[in-house]
Amino acid sequence: MLRLLKLELQKLWLNKTSRILILVSFILPFTVLVLSSIKINFFGLFTLELGELGIFNFPMIWHVTTFFAAQFKFFFAIVVVSMIGNEYSNKTLKQNLIDGLSKKEFILSKFYTIVFFSLCATVLITLVSFVIGLIYSSYTEPSIIIREIEFLLAYFVKLVGFFSLCLFFGMLLKRSAFALAFLFIQFLIEWLIFWFFNSKVGNEVAWKIHNFMPLQSMWNLVDQPIQRIAMTKYPDSNDIAYDYAVHWYEIAIVLGWSALFIFLSYQLLKKRDL
Repeated sequence: MLRLLKLELQKLWLNKTSRILILVSFILPFTVLVLSSIKINFFGLFTLELGELGIFNFPMIWHVTTFFAAQFKFFFAIVVVSMIGNEYSNKTLKQNLIDGLSKKEFILSKFYTIVFFSLCATVLITLVSFVIGLIYSSYTEPSIIIREIEFLLAYFVKLVGFFSLCLFFGMLLKRSAFALAFLFIQFLIEWLIFWFFNSKVGNEVAWKIHNFMPLQSMWNLVDQPIQRIAMTKYPDSNDIAYDYAVHWYEIAIVLGWSALFIFLSYQLLKKRDL
C-alpha cells in the first residue's frame, strides 16, 4: 500500500498544476479562521462579529466547519480527474503496466491517494475547528467538545465518496474536462429522476429514492447548518426544525457508492484496450 501511495504522490507532486491545486485545497479550509475573526460594520449602526454569534460553539462547530470545508472539495476533484487524464495523455498508464504494475494496483494507487488526501483534509479541519472552538465557544467541557464529533467521520466519508465518483468519471471519459462536466450532468440526472417519481408516486417516495442517489446521498451526510443556527436563535419556531444529525445508514449508502465506483473503475480498466 505504501509503495503504491508513494508512487502516486510522487506523480502528483512533480506535476506543477496538481501541486498548486493540492496546496490550495489544503489552504482554503483555513479561511474558517479568517471568517471567525471578521467584524462587519453596518454603516456605523452596529458591528456584526461572526465569532460572537455562537456558531463556533461546541458542539455546533463540528457541523458548521465540516459543511463549509466540504464546499472546497472541487479543487481536489480536479486533481483526481487529472490523475486519470494525465495517465492517458502522457501514456504513463501503459508504461506503468509495462513496468510491472498490475491494473488492480493501478486503481488501488488512485484509491489510496483519495483516502490519504481525504484523511489529511479531515485531520486539518479537526485541528482548525478545535482551535476556533477553544477561542470562541462558551462550552469547553470535554463531554461537550466531543459531542457530535461524528460530523468529522461524515466529512471524511463524503470526500472519499465524491472523489471515488470523480475517479470513475475520469476512467470512463479519459479527459479531465469531460469528467468534471459529467458531475454537473449527474446532478441534473438525479433531479430529473426525482421529478419523474414525484409526478408518478408522490413527493415522499420521490425524496426517499432521491436520497439514495450518489450526489444527494453525499450531500445528506453533512446537511446545511443554516436552519440549525436559526433554531438556536428562535427555539420556539417549529417550522424551521429539521433533522441535521449524521445517521449510520447515510454513511453506509455513501460507502456503498464508493465501493461501486472503485469496482467499476477497475472493470473499465480491465476491459479497455490500452
